Amino acid sequence: MQSPVHHIVFDIGQVLIRYDPDAGLSGVIPDADERAWFLETVCTGDWNLEQDRGRTWAEAEALLIADWPEQAARIRGFRANWHRMITGDIPPTVALFERLIDAGRDVTMLTNFAADTFVEAQARFGFLNRTRGVTVSGEVGLIKPDPAIYALHQQVFDLEPAATLFIDDNAANVAAAQAFGWQAVHYLDHERLVADLAGCGVIPS
Repeated sequence: MQSPVHHIVFDIGQVLIRYDPDAGLSGVIPDADERAWFLETVCTGDWNLEQDRGRTWAEAEALLIADWPEQAARIRGFRANWHRMITGDIPPTVALFERLIDAGRDVTMLTNFAADTFVEAQARFGFLNRTRGVTVSGEVGLIKPDPAIYALHQQVFDLEPAATLFIDDNAANVAAAQAFGWQAVHYLDHERLVADLAGCGVIPS
């Protein structure tokens, strides 16, 4: 039998706000095929993840420009156009998130996010300032699904593991949270989240 949920931990990207590098770079690289090549070959997801781990943008750009000097302007354009990559929030999920906070539920956030871009996101989306707190990977030098970041979040916010419910769009991050002893659900869309939260007894079924 599952323990009652006392702590709810939200991921942010693709759960509360939408992130789309392709959309953000459309003005820098107008051709869709060329843009796809650039994101698959130069400014890749793995490269960007290291900024989530805490690497500075200056270091990240320098490393790529050394290998791709002819792409220097586009490489610098990735960070310069980051704000365009955040195409908006996810309204129904944000509304649910805020209802849980308004109802007095203990809500925190655990996110893979570069430190500086998270500050920009908080300024743009006020709801990101409403929880009891947040663990930002770029600030602590750890990224999901490393168990150490779950341990850190649990310690900082004094969470009871069996009574903690984690919500993330990445299946590997969900599995890591479950292995760590948390309850966790894989965010696919708002409707599925509602069903999962009802199943966990967080909201009425």
